[in-house]
Amino acid sequence: MAVRDPLANVSAIVTPQTQPIPGRNDQVKNAAGGYVFDKDLWATVEDFLILGTTGGTYYVSEQKLTRDNAGVLFSAIAEDGSRVVRLLTEISTARPPRAPKARPALFALAACYAMGDPDTRQAAKVALAKVARTTDHLAQFFGYYKNLGGKRTGRGTAPTVGRSLRTALGSWFLTGDADSVAFKACKARQRKTPQGETFDLRDVLRIAHPAADSGQRKVLFGWIAGNVADDEARAELPAVDRFLTAKAATTPAEAVRVVTEANVPWEFLPDAMLRESTVWEALIETVGLTALIRNLARMTRIGALKPMSEATSRAVLRLTDREAILRARIHPMDAWLAMRVYGSGQAQPNPRADVQTWKPVPAILDALEETYELAFGTVEPSGKRLLIAVDSSGSMSSQWSSGVVVGGSTIGSPYEVGCAMAVMLSRIEKGNVHVIDVDTSVHASKVTPRTNLREIARWRPSGGGTDLSLPFTWAKRERLNVDGIVVFTDNETWAGRSHPAQALAAYRRSVSPAARVVVAAMTAAGYSIGDPKDDGVLNVAGMDASLPLIVNGFVR
Repeated sequence: MAVRDPLANVSAIVTPQTQPIPGRNDQVKNAAGGYVFDKDLWATVEDFLILGTTGGTYYVSEQKLTRDNAGVLFSAIAEDGSRVVRLLTEISTARPPRAPKARPALFALAACYAMGDPDTRQAAKVALAKVARTTDHLAQFFGYYKNLGGKRTGRGTAPTVGRSLRTALGSWFLTGDADSVAFKACKARQRKTPQGETFDLRDVLRIAHPAADSGQRKVLFGWIAGNVADDEARAELPAVDRFLTAKAATTPAEAVRVVTEANVPWEFLPDAMLRESTVWEALIETVGLTALIRNLARMTRIGALKPMSEATSRAVLRLTDREAILRARIHPMDAWLAMRVYGSGQAQPNPRADVQTWKPVPAILDALEETYELAFGTVEPSGKRLLIAVDSSGSMSSQWSSGVVVGGSTIGSPYEVGCAMAVMLSRIEKGNVHVIDVDTSVHASKVTPRTNLREIARWRPSGGGTDLSLPFTWAKRERLNVDGIVVFTDNETWAGRSHPAQALAAYRRSVSPAARVVVAAMTAAGYSIGDPKDDGVLNVAGMDASLPLIVNGFVR
């Protein structure tokens, strides 16, 4: 009997995913046991800065995912800390925002200060005021820095503050005109660090000792430090005057009057007044649209928004004002996230705080859905044909993880988020899109351009294993000629007879030579099915709010 040559089993064209592709030394084993491409150091850092590590994955705990990403970040700082600072600054200041949370970027900036070389610390010093835009951001940065670059004491950790860090902290008080800094200080003088410690701007001034560059700034510093009287500060700084006017309000009627008649920002009102439903009912037309959307849960929790109330009707009018939505540049992804957070009925923004709960008002949920639809008003389609594949394997289900968390609310499983983005792309491309689900076989997707996004919450992935070569082999078999293929996945593929990169090459050879591929990661796992040597493949982070525009531009 003839003996089969074992060397005949070695193929760079068709290789089981449980084995690396022969000749490639840039593959690693993923958490599911399949071989995928090790992401470039900088791509992994970018994923972390956008996605963070909250919730973990089916295969990897939140703690391990955090440790792994922190290790990658530290390696990147050692290689080129200034590049890390440029990257985190770009992500933090992008409009629309690329990252749903500021904390990963603030952690990275603190790490650059604690572990970087002099050039890195200089770059971080320049970036601090741009990245840490609020007192809360500054408190988070300071707490992370204490953990990474502080010194142990008998009671905890004390910061090691050199000249560079003092200058950087001082720059927070020197960036922008004096009244704009006063506005930030009045919005929040005191916050908590990630460790739960009290953080006060007065203490930061004592550490930084910034030199005032004007009489106004000198008055501001003295007022924050408690050395300048209120009357002197309000005479020099309009923000302080409005803040003290708001602080004097002791009844809801007074609070409403100072906001509506004295044009005082709502953020300046005493906390006690912001717990009054009548105050928020009056603020509905006054606050910016973004602030209104952000505070819908609070307004519902305290009773300002109720079914069939007059206040709810006014809120609905603002949420469905097309011109206002376009002026505020509300992104469809932002509107969907707001709908899911509000619809969840609970949030825990701070792990040390109590869980907040509310009963969503159906009319507000309907209005947010309208906000979502109107937000597409300025988005231009690419005019290209797209195949979208959503990983529907078991690891994409919230049954096995805490799901995707935004603002302390679980907005759904990675599968739900992938389907929501598929709907958005289908809507943008005006139906010039076909969507499939993939596990170890291809399934019909429920996604259409007109899918009601609330439906997705009831959808469940098909489950089972993962074979991410299938989008390409299926498209080849069906002779589906498309310009681009988008895959939403956690990259935990293992079950295929060939690697996704091999299947893509076969599809290009026989159907569409110029097809481009976007691999959108639902988690910051550090690897991808996308071949880093393929210029026609783009790896991005799936929670990036600008993803539809990225796909549009890359495929175009």
